[in-house]
Amino acid sequence: MNDGWPVSNIQEFSVSELSSALKRSVEDQFGYVRVRAELSGVKHAASGHLYFALKDDKSVLDGVCWRGQAQKLGFRPEDGLEVVCSGKLTTYAARSKYQMVVDQMEPAGAGALMALLEERRKKLASEGLFDPARKKPIPYLPKVVGVVTSPTGAVIRDILHRLAGRFPRDVIVWPVLVQGQGAADQVASAIRGFDALTEGGAVPRPDVLIVARGGGSIEDLWSFNEEVVVRAVADCSIPVISAVGHETDTTLVDHAADLRAPTPTGAAEMAVPVREELIVTVSDFGRRLALQRQQIIQTRSEKLHALGRAMPKPADLLGLAQQRFDDLCDRLPRALSFIARSKESQLNRVSGALTVGRLEQALLFHQRGIQGMINRLSPAFARLLQAHTDRLAAASRMLEGLSYERVLDRGFALVEDANGTAVSRAVSLGGGDDITLRFADGLLGATVKGQSTDKAKKTVKRPADKRTADKKLIGKKKLSKAKTIAKTNQGELF
Repeated sequence: MNDGWPVSNIQEFSVSELSSALKRSVEDQFGYVRVRAELSGVKHAASGHLYFALKDDKSVLDGVCWRGQAQKLGFRPEDGLEVVCSGKLTTYAARSKYQMVVDQMEPAGAGALMALLEERRKKLASEGLFDPARKKPIPYLPKVVGVVTSPTGAVIRDILHRLAGRFPRDVIVWPVLVQGQGAADQVASAIRGFDALTEGGAVPRPDVLIVARGGGSIEDLWSFNEEVVVRAVADCSIPVISAVGHETDTTLVDHAADLRAPTPTGAAEMAVPVREELIVTVSDFGRRLALQRQQIIQTRSEKLHALGRAMPKPADLLGLAQQRFDDLCDRLPRALSFIARSKESQLNRVSGALTVGRLEQALLFHQRGIQGMINRLSPAFARLLQAHTDRLAAASRMLEGLSYERVLDRGFALVEDANGTAVSRAVSLGGGDDITLRFADGLLGATVKGQSTDKAKKTVKRPADKRTADKKLIGKKKLSKAKTIAKTNQGELF
């Protein structure tokens, strides 16, 4: 026992000695190996060295390819590429880890994560989530900017710093996990939460959203390749700027967003303009507008003055017209006097020819002409008048011969009813009807006595010859006139 501590015979090593011993053991045991794995976190250093990680579904192995060997590679290593690396294992004492120093690297195909990512990209693209027609324009000067990112780290500080330096705006940060378990669900919920805000509510609704995260390997950025996040971005009615990773990093959110920024700082620059530049631009526009207005006024004034100089003076325009007017005024009295004298001479010539003798001679001449015309027309007119007179006399004699009055002269009578209509059928009269008998020398009124009209219609027989029947009927009436009682104004007739 020494001062209360137990004494041990185990050899003591310094850290450097132990690290060197481990390094020799690893290098002696794995002096040359070939590893098939997927590249992740590929970083091309400024020195020309290549740093990366080799991984499978369970483990990760750091790797390095020195500048001399990296320059000999026939391809550019990228994340997700499956490769076959040849080299040796060694340790890195400064960080107490082992790594593989690669001498040769050959591509072996796409890795599992990249294959899954490509399959998911094709599926979402077929649904139209990446269609450029769905992209919404980013507002030029939003009032409120929403940011979905981690509340800690350099990303949010860079965004706030750049927004404050360019054009200070109200910023609402929705803190989320950007890596690890549950990060995708938190990011999707934040996007939908911003989209659910209403105008005029307690929390202002953003005019633009920034979904941001710093750079990292494909595994670190995998939350932004999840389908739930991509659909949330595509369905959001607020314009979304994607700022996930650095310029070389690409996620599915970048395809679904309305605008992709190379870095979170670049997203802030895309969200708002530079206030000083905007002020300078507006001032320059105002200056140019005033200058242009002044130039237009000056140009129009010069053109107006030039046109004014080219135009004749009003006195010159009116001078010729006034001179012509004065000339016409001087000529008008003389013209009127000349016309009056001309008309007077013409009238004198005409009036001298109009003597009484000449008028009587002209009248006699016209009378003789008219008389000659009458003499020529009289015989023809007399012949035409005689011919029409003869035709009229013949027609009159024919009409007189066909008149019913000549029948009455032969001893017949015309029977008329009370309306003065000639009665040609006995059936048209009935007992008690008033009739008028028209003779050649006058009229007599009478009343019918005898059978009724209905009975007469049944008993009277029509002879075959209508005219014979009518003559017989009139003859019978004439012969039986003494037996018919006629009532007149003078009494009864037998």
